[in-house]
Amino acid sequence: MWTRHHKRRNTGRLIVPMIACVVLAYFSYHAYHGRYGINSKASLEARLELLEAQHQKIVSSRVKLEERLALLQDGSVERDMLDEQARRALNLAQDRELVIFRVQRSN
Repeated sequence: MWTRHHKRRNTGRLIVPMIACVVLAYFSYHAYHGRYGINSKASLEARLELLEAQHQKIVSSRVKLEERLALLQDGSVERDMLDEQARRALNLAQDRELVIFRVQRSN
């Protein structure tokens, strides 16, 4: 009868702690560098500032348009506004008038 003695290896005891360390390192890395991690807060704040600036620009543009629209909607059209719109649409001017067209910049 043969008897074999197996030595216990230390690798068996290290497998579970190694897997736990790998999982912990993975989640730690993504907690810092991930899309919503600690490191991405600065980029999210920069994007927030950019979007707020765009929002303010759009709001100011809308206010200007609403002011111009209010001149046409209050029941009586202002003569200057009607004259300006008609001349622009028809490309007409009187003989002694000097017409200067200004291009509105989108900035």
